[in-house]
Amino acid sequence: MTHFDAEHTYRVLADLDRHCYISRLGDRVTASNTPLEGAVPLAVAAPLPPERLGSPQFARRHGVCYPYMAGSMAGGIASTELVAALARAGYLASFGSAGLGVDRIDAALAELDRELGDLPYAANLIHSPQQPRRERAVIDVYLRRRLRCVEASAFVSLSAELVRYRVSGLRTDPAGGVHAENRVVAKVSRAEVARLFLRPAPEALVAELLAAGDVTAEQARLARDVPMADDITVEADSGGHTDRRPLAVLVPQMLRLRDEDGLAHWPVRIGAAGSIGTPHAVHAAFALGAEYVVTGSVNQSCVEAGTSRAVKALLAQAGPTDCAMAPAADMFEAGAEVQVLRKGTLFAQRAAHLARLYRGYDRIEDLPESELDRLRAHVFRGGLDRAWDDTAAYLREREPADLARADADPRHRMALLFRSYLGSSSRWATSGSGDRVEDYQIWCGPAMGAFNLWVRGTALEPVEHRGAADIAGHLLRGAAFQARVAQLRFAGVRIPKRCAEYRLPPLREPALAG
Repeated sequence: MTHFDAEHTYRVLADLDRHCYISRLGDRVTASNTPLEGAVPLAVAAPLPPERLGSPQFARRHGVCYPYMAGSMAGGIASTELVAALARAGYLASFGSAGLGVDRIDAALAELDRELGDLPYAANLIHSPQQPRRERAVIDVYLRRRLRCVEASAFVSLSAELVRYRVSGLRTDPAGGVHAENRVVAKVSRAEVARLFLRPAPEALVAELLAAGDVTAEQARLARDVPMADDITVEADSGGHTDRRPLAVLVPQMLRLRDEDGLAHWPVRIGAAGSIGTPHAVHAAFALGAEYVVTGSVNQSCVEAGTSRAVKALLAQAGPTDCAMAPAADMFEAGAEVQVLRKGTLFAQRAAHLARLYRGYDRIEDLPESELDRLRAHVFRGGLDRAWDDTAAYLREREPADLARADADPRHRMALLFRSYLGSSSRWATSGSGDRVEDYQIWCGPAMGAFNLWVRGTALEPVEHRGAADIAGHLLRGAAFQARVAQLRFAGVRIPKRCAEYRLPPLREPALAG
């Protein structure tokens, strides 16, 4: 409708706390926040402040203001600074404890407790079936520190330690019901894994914990009526470990699964993650039925993220197609892959070549001399012998059984050597190692490129202006704005494009908190 005053209409739409009335007044169509006397009403959009998006139960259960979570990025990339900044602004954020030593995790939680007091936050628990002692040590820290929320990732089956965390926090509430002090947000992409979290803890595992004295008889009894998770995050095309499945397929599937297989008296909320980097994507997730959203890749370029300036600069230049799949360090032998940034680094190509060599040869000694020279020149610059000595020293301290197996199995020895490059590449990236830039492993999904396109020419384009809370606020406000525009369009009103897109502050102005 050409009669719209674009600037006035945008201001009316952007006033999210008030109604937006579209009316015909004489020969023109106008927008207003209150009904106009003598005007013919055409459509109305109700107030939609960001906190009304998604599920209010998510915010109440976690003690936050918004249905928004910043997911844990491994190796401390989701840093204590990032978690604290978001917690203070009313968002849930998860510390990226995966891959860190137990002492560093303990120190991080102590820091967050000092900084945040009673403000809620979460920390990651990544499934480590090959390292059960480590998983137990991490849960010991979480329980001792009274961490009340865990983001569980990479689980394909429930571990005794995750069950211990959940069940040891069960109590009878004053009304005679069950209160779960220890909350679990499970990140999944497959229905069979989601079912594990929709249902109570397996009785056999609970019985083992009871026999070991890790839970009480009362907690074991209460566990029969409580699902393993409070929330299930549906992970679509994300950075890091991903099945790259479309969000529009996954969210409805998981909602249906929840309604059919979940406990009627304790409904688990379903959230959306993967490809969440613009207001349109956030709005689409909520329109699909998601009850909260989780961001990941976009937070990695924030000022608070625990990675190097060099990585943040590379991420800020990424486009939506600048990602690639590469072998995963933790499940290299199984052929698992992670999604990484392709632009500005050769990691994906070099890691893929290592995977091809592993599939084609039984031991390092069988490799052609040309391949050995290539490895020495580009991958293991200090030489293969030195690389293996460093790997063996690490295993001798952390996983001696793996080292003993390598002595008897040359192919396993080759896998461990190749995995040492994959693991080191992510540490080179986070530390900003200047001589290994081309080997940086930077976990990244297409949301990063979409975000960069959205913020181009605005206050959020420079990396130094990308505060995690600013990004969260603009994503949610933008999603609420786009939802109102969509509501009016469905009512038959054509909002002109020049006033139908949420606007970020221009580059010359500071970014605004949400």
